Amino acid sequence: MRATVVSIYRHPVKGLTPEPMSTVTLEAGAYFPHDREYAIEVGPSGFDPENPKHISKQRFTVLARFPSLARVKTRLDDATGAFHVGDAHGFGVETRLDTEDGRAALERFLQAFLGEDAPGKLRVLKSPQDHRFMDHPQGYVSVMNLASVRSVAQAIGQEIDPLRFRANFYIDGLKPWAEDDWIVGQKIQLGSADLTLFKPIVRCIATHVNLDTGERDIDMVAQLREHFGRDTLGHYFSVAKTGEVALGAELTT
Repeated sequence: MRATVVSIYRHPVKGLTPEPMSTVTLEAGAYFPHDREYAIEVGPSGFDPENPKHISKQRFTVLARFPSLARVKTRLDDATGAFHVGDAHGFGVETRLDTEDGRAALERFLQAFLGEDAPGKLRVLKSPQDHRFMDHPQGYVSVMNLASVRSVAQAIGQEIDPLRFRANFYIDGLKPWAEDDWIVGQKIQLGSADLTLFKPIVRCIATHVNLDTGERDIDMVAQLREHFGRDTLGHYFSVAKTGEVALGAELTT
């Protein structure tokens, strides 16, 4: 069985809804397009757009800190620039991320949604061109083996939505844990793009969150350690050669 890309996702705002894509062009040395391009700080984070540095995700509205955010559903319309945000009760707004007024509308919506759970004023931040609000400063592109996710689900006796892991590319057709044979610095081809493996992804409590209910219902980190003796799942890659990756694209090692 061939290993192919079965889903592609971006996360325009760190901590908010993954958005499916059918194709993406990866540029050598660059981040996944529009992925974690925005983040929402909780109180002053110290982020300086003129001198951007990596900041702990705990300074932002992320699932690891605010699991209820999973109930907020968002969508960025590339054609119009509109950003749609709403909750499970149908209340929502249509705003923009590229204007000060639009960002303020998103801040007000989330401030009201989180209420007293947010200990500081929310502010939407936009990353400069060569920066993204990643969990790791060199997390340019992330890849997940769906067979490994199914292996975890079988071990714990519970279905797992792969989107808990917030990857960019989900691959099917590999054996469970086949990615453990990959080594740091190894190149893989995904579609017409070449990627270089940077490191395995250490999982955090964001993966504990049920994306429908916004509640922590699986201690994913503990389950990985108990059943597999690890706390990693998925890998970060950098882009070595520009290319296009579409649904159905092959992965070759």
